[in-house]
Amino acid sequence: MPQCQIENSNSVRNYLSKEAFTQMKKVTTPLTDEVLAELNTGDEVLLTGVIYTARDAAHRRIVEAVNNGQPPPIDLHGQIIYYVGPTPPRPGEIIGSAGPTTAYRMDPFTPKMLELGVKACIGKGGRSKEVRDSFVENRAVYFGAIGGSGALLSGSITGVEVVAYEDLGPEAIRRLEVKDFPVIVVNDLHGNDLLEQGKEQWKR
Repeated sequence: MPQCQIENSNSVRNYLSKEAFTQMKKVTTPLTDEVLAELNTGDEVLLTGVIYTARDAAHRRIVEAVNNGQPPPIDLHGQIIYYVGPTPPRPGEIIGSAGPTTAYRMDPFTPKMLELGVKACIGKGGRSKEVRDSFVENRAVYFGAIGGSGALLSGSITGVEVVAYEDLGPEAIRRLEVKDFPVIVVNDLHGNDLLEQGKEQWKR
């Protein structure tokens, strides 16, 4: 399958002050336990490297395949899964708007995906207690991306290739090359939850 690459001038770095950019943690994929252990709830992170897209239809296929004794279509060890179904690209672009999907739709499949080696997920919104516990058990994290910012986020994507389930269209699994892709740690591997912390703060 053809791979599309571009030098994207619409990088998030162009929208950040030098001070803000410097203060964000820089993380390169694939993820390691050592890197994950240094990430804490609320940390603002810039990801560079390779991440994979998958939404509920692709998750369902992966889990069903594994349950039937078949391997996943890609090696999931150390990888990041981005919950996104990008829109078609406009002429001259490699990808359309690429904003995050609501994460709880993937909750039924996430514990199994983590068991298969996934080390981080990117989405929007909170996760179930079972999934939060699974992040701790499997030493993984959940990153939040800002909903409604799909055009901005696509500016951090420099390469795109469909690698599995092409028949799913926008929900096919894509290999994305990213540079300075902005996320925030919502659930860390220590069991902390940014959303719950926020609720407690506003109760005071």
